[in-house]
Amino acid sequence: MKKDYAVELLETKQFAALKNELNEMNPTDIAVLLGEMYEADDLGDRELTLLYRVLPKELAAEAFTYMDSEQQVVLINAFSDNELRAVIDELYLDDTVDIIEEMPANVVSRILQNTDSETRKQINELLDYPKDSAGSVMTTEFVYLHKEITVQDAFSKIRRVGYVKETIYTCYVTENRKLVGTVSLLDMIVSDPETRIEEIMDTNVISVSTHDDREAAANTLSKYDLAAIPVVDAEARIVGIVTFDDAIDVLEEEASEDMAVMAAISPSDKPYLKTSVYQIYKARIPWLLLLVISATFTSMVLELFEKELAAVTALVVFIPMLMGTGGNSGSQSSVTVIRGLSIDEISFSDIFKVIWKEFRVAFLCAVTIAAVLFLKILYFDRQGLNIALVVSGTLFVVVVVAKFVGCTLPMLAKKIGADPAVMASPFITTIIDVIALLVYFVFAKAVLNI
Repeated sequence: MKKDYAVELLETKQFAALKNELNEMNPTDIAVLLGEMYEADDLGDRELTLLYRVLPKELAAEAFTYMDSEQQVVLINAFSDNELRAVIDELYLDDTVDIIEEMPANVVSRILQNTDSETRKQINELLDYPKDSAGSVMTTEFVYLHKEITVQDAFSKIRRVGYVKETIYTCYVTENRKLVGTVSLLDMIVSDPETRIEEIMDTNVISVSTHDDREAAANTLSKYDLAAIPVVDAEARIVGIVTFDDAIDVLEEEASEDMAVMAAISPSDKPYLKTSVYQIYKARIPWLLLLVISATFTSMVLELFEKELAAVTALVVFIPMLMGTGGNSGSQSSVTVIRGLSIDEISFSDIFKVIWKEFRVAFLCAVTIAAVLFLKILYFDRQGLNIALVVSGTLFVVVVVAKFVGCTLPMLAKKIGADPAVMASPFITTIIDVIALLVYFVFAKAVLNI
């Protein structure tokens, strides 16, 4: 349903027609539609609550999970305790935790007051896991089976508890709470009802630990093409699963965070249009100040070789090109390595392989660019042979060094536990700028005798 049509139905008070249209929509689309209407001021708080209440209970709960936190707060404040309890009862536990993490303290308190003691305990356990851990994004709503039972008994259990579980397509086989295998719904369907689960389960289980990095867990799930991956504690007991939809959310968040850090911006969870000018300022200014301070080293190098610049003014013309090419070369290597690290294609143990490969790439790139530049300076810029040698020689060294720095710094950052994305374009460019100027003037003094 288009927003304009929804607004027309609302303004003409055709609530029955509006209800019928909403009932035919996907929960995600309902959340998007209500969000667009709310942000365009077509809906006030009262109208938003009214439209939400016309939805069937299950559809309303699903749509609620996809709504913006601002609209969720409006609805929660408008709910009676019974309404709030009904919504929470329809939500999966990990969705409830995700909502709580976005809510103000008073709203969180009200949500917890309207949950039973067992659910409240599980919520608190999930909230206690480190923010970036697999435990923080897992759900505890999964089907577990004992290996001694038959397929027929397993189906009986699935029919009894499956409607409140996040997935039933893969069931987890336990012995004394320890994960010993998995069995798919397909395997059970095609097996004889009297077959024991132990006979058809897969004992080669891929799992992650509760304190493993959530991005690593998502990558593992993607690597093995799983719909969900079990999460175990230190004693190999299964405590939850990470489903593919949560993994997608994690990878999207991590990618957005890496992009922000690589652009020298502090990551933010808020959409751009909903982030205030002051919040954007706070996210950007620390990095800009750091880069300004680090750029003073470039100024120091220029001051150190001020006489050489005065003696051969033609050298000044090529400084921006040398610094820019060096920064771009380093960025190419750093972005490639950062991506490889983020999806576990490479690790710190591969550092010498990476350096050797980047050196060969750098050599080929440097020879090509230096040769083209040498000819350009001689025949297009009409500069002397010595100037051409200095500039092209400098560029050759700068490209090789830049690619070395660009590939090694992210890997070193990963080794010490820092985010490799920090060692991206702005930081590497600043380092390469200083190196480029030093090499440039050393070459100039040696070749031009200044």
